[in-house]
Amino acid sequence: MSSRAPRCPFLPSCDPRAPSRSPWCSWASIRPPPPPIPGLFADPPVKARKGRKISFKKLLSVLLFGLIFGLISSLCPFRISEPKHRYPVPSAQKFPSCGNGSGPAGRGRSLTILLWMWPFGFRFNFTECSRLLGCPRCRCRFTTRRSRWCQADAVILHHRDVCGDGERLARLPRLPTQSWIWFNMESPSHSSNLSAMDNLFNLTMSYRRDSDIFVPYGELRLLGRPRPVTIPRKSKLVAWVVSNWQEESLRVRYYQELRKHIPVDVYGKNHTPLSHEHLLATISQYNFYLAFENSQHQDYITEKLWRNALSSGTIPVVLGPPRENYELFLPPDSFIHVDDFGSARELARFLLELAWDAERYRGYFQWRRWFQPVLGTGWALQLCRACRFLHTTEPRYRAVPRLAAWFV
Repeated sequence: MSSRAPRCPFLPSCDPRAPSRSPWCSWASIRPPPPPIPGLFADPPVKARKGRKISFKKLLSVLLFGLIFGLISSLCPFRISEPKHRYPVPSAQKFPSCGNGSGPAGRGRSLTILLWMWPFGFRFNFTECSRLLGCPRCRCRFTTRRSRWCQADAVILHHRDVCGDGERLARLPRLPTQSWIWFNMESPSHSSNLSAMDNLFNLTMSYRRDSDIFVPYGELRLLGRPRPVTIPRKSKLVAWVVSNWQEESLRVRYYQELRKHIPVDVYGKNHTPLSHEHLLATISQYNFYLAFENSQHQDYITEKLWRNALSSGTIPVVLGPPRENYELFLPPDSFIHVDDFGSARELARFLLELAWDAERYRGYFQWRRWFQPVLGTGWALQLCRACRFLHTTEPRYRAVPRLAAWFV
């Protein structure tokens, strides 16, 4: 038997606006300064114009008004100016013309991939992709040095870090044989300014199955031979770990209704603290885990399911895309979908019955005889998947014309 694991039948493949310049707001830009008042400091009354006198009290009122207005105006930059992007894109003048570059990405030679900036500012170690992926020809040199712009076969840009710089990115010189890769692991609900990314990129890389480079949050790996099913000892009913608590979100509203009918232990920010080191061990004590996504979008199935639920050895209760979407990633009898029930009360009744029926409960683990959940997260792994794609796919330099329309 080949040392490489067979392909997973549940997956199509187991392999896989620049902000305008901030408005300068000052006293002069709002309105011109008022004309000087003659004799402002003379003894009252003062002749300012023939036949007319100005009261000292009136002059004092004008002075105070001017001072107050000036003070408010001086605060204007802090009120209305647009904040500069956290990671500003350099001007195009800093990037000299590179001619035709180093030629198209060729199979066999080592490729240079420029990571435009560290995702979310998080630094990590690059790795040897040929070893990580078991792909001898997947040889890539990763760099964050923009001085190697002209030598880069591909440039990976993380959406959250460049979404405010679309206009300036568009003005940068583009090599005819250089692929720009749009990288995003957030849902459309949490991906701002998508329309500014139109016609900028050649390739897409995300959790979406129809991305050019598919980087899922997790997958099932087929085992070489069946193995016995081991279920961690259960002593509690339902757990949920949540840090981004939004009262009006669908998942919080569903939880508020569910807890009326079944006990739910909630961990995370604003709830019971739970360290990363104790996460899996704690969740493993529960019969069920609420793998509720923060938004519902195609293929948006995150570590809430893959790590928190499946890696801890519990049954995930999912809220996200429709059941049919989950079944593209998982066996149908490996999870419980809230859409299968008419109400949270019905779901709670089902969970209580299932927890007391050992045979039926064990049925949700039978898929583990043949499959093992594997996390797909990790920046180095995701970059290596881009490396493999570039080595194993014919180069394509067409621009993605309507990225926003596709992703949303």
